[in-house]
Amino acid sequence: MIQFIYTKEFEKDLKKLERKFRSLHDDIEIIKQILNVFPKERPPFIFSIDNLGLLSNIIKIKKIACKAIYGKGVNSGLRIVYSYEEKNNKIIFIELYHKSEKSSEDRLRILSSFS
Repeated sequence: MIQFIYTKEFEKDLKKLERKFRSLHDDIEIIKQILNVFPKERPPFIFSIDNLGLLSNIIKIKKIACKAIYGKGVNSGLRIVYSYEEKNNKIIFIELYHKSEKSSEDRLRILSSFS
């Protein structure tokens, strides 16, 4: 079983977005179930973020189904960035955002999470 950890920044992101998307907590639990089976890169909706100079495998999920957004399915616009530490069997959630609020992941946040 994989251990899931939230960074403080991720918790803030989650709290902020839960006000807008009421089902987000349940949606994250479904994502955790999927990641227990497929924690690594799995195209077309989960892929690695490269060129960070980190030993950790940083992964971004683009297609997240959100029950609170009716009729959108996996095209909700939500994004999750996490680190998968295979050796420790651990996933660290780093960032959660909606694509309308940000165009890309916060690379400085990712780097500061591992310094």
